[in-house]
Amino acid sequence: MPKQQKTNAMRILEAAGINHTAYTYDAADGKTDLRAVAEKLGKKPSELFKTLVARGGKNIYVFCVPGDAELDLKKAAQAAGEKKIELVAVRELFPLTGYIRGGCSPVGMKKTYPLFIDAGARAMERIIISGGAVGVQLSVSPEDLPRLSPARFADLRAAPAPGAFSASGS
Repeated sequence: MPKQQKTNAMRILEAAGINHTAYTYDAADGKTDLRAVAEKLGKKPSELFKTLVARGGKNIYVFCVPGDAELDLKKAAQAAGEKKIELVAVRELFPLTGYIRGGCSPVGMKKTYPLFIDAGARAMERIIISGGAVGVQLSVSPEDLPRLSPARFADLRAAPAPGAFSASGS
């Protein structure tokens, strides 16, 4: 198997002295949604955090939420101090971040945007984020991410729909 190429996100973490572990998976089958990636890595979807890019007014924000949760746009707006937040269109992702869908990392974007991480991450020793390329994920301490860019922890998860199944059994 060929040696994994370093991504920009990996280089940034290394330069900052941040401990991380890279995971790779085969994306050739086209199954790159978060649940499929979690399965390929032998991890729970709640361990993988998706990176969502949103606009509030004229500002761009980045939100990281667990793979088994949805971003609550009202909570996101409140955390960012905006009246309203909307996810950016996929076509805007690369020009804004330098990353494509499925490979968008909160580390190493073209510009530094305010980062909001779901508060539940603080209870976790490690979270897995995109490594900056499809097929690459990085395990990091959530407490290390604020060392790289302006970041805050906030309640960002949408409440489960009434009657929805919960992994906790409730």
